[in-house]
Amino acid sequence: MALEKVLVVDDDQNICDLLRMYLEKEGYSVIISNDGKEAVNKFRALNPDIVLLDIMLPSMDGRQVCREIRKDSNVPIIMISAKNETFDKVLGLELGADDYIAKPFDAKEVIARIKAIARRVGSGSAEPETKEVRYDNLIVNMTRYELRVNDKVLETPPKELELLFYLASNPNHVYTRDQLLDEVWGFEYYGDSRTIDVHIKRLREKLADVSPHWSLKTVWGVGYKFEADEESC
Repeated sequence: MALEKVLVVDDDQNICDLLRMYLEKEGYSVIISNDGKEAVNKFRALNPDIVLLDIMLPSMDGRQVCREIRKDSNVPIIMISAKNETFDKVLGLELGADDYIAKPFDAKEVIARIKAIARRVGSGSAEPETKEVRYDNLIVNMTRYELRVNDKVLETPPKELELLFYLASNPNHVYTRDQLLDEVWGFEYYGDSRTIDVHIKRLREKLADVSPHWSLKTVWGVGYKFEADEESC
């Protein structure tokens, strides 16, 4: 199991106890925090592999916690909140969260999301070949989970990297949002397909004006593609 230690951050102790029960049954080690500032301190001290993060928290809300974690780490973050408005989902993703689940939730769904992320991060059984795509001034390496632009490594959340790698591995192929959710997220996604729009927006900010030979293109009414010159493919 690649993701062994889970930090659960929620001010509702009943939810924490429920998640602990299900997670420990699946073999995960669980750290509990009911407070935002405490969660940041525990994250830095205990180095969890994944964070389940509520938005409404005492002392520091989940968005602030997410910002603090992203200053130091690209560890996967799944936000869990009673706020089910599209605005809240998009904001959470823009802050660097990898996924968003609305309350009330099925604990089995949370486990499925964690396992999907674990499969993407890798099971620890190294593949012999390097998973990498290269273009002009761009290298996406999934073995090291590294994005290199103009020979500089850019801090990039795992889901953004996976989305870019998938598109760049299939240049000039148009994908719908639902296809990308299915292929990149790796399970039946129950959230808003605007998740893709948020991740594309963040990637475009990182990749603006890097090269005239490739770009992330919107195909209006359909979806997105990684457009590259024929000689670049």
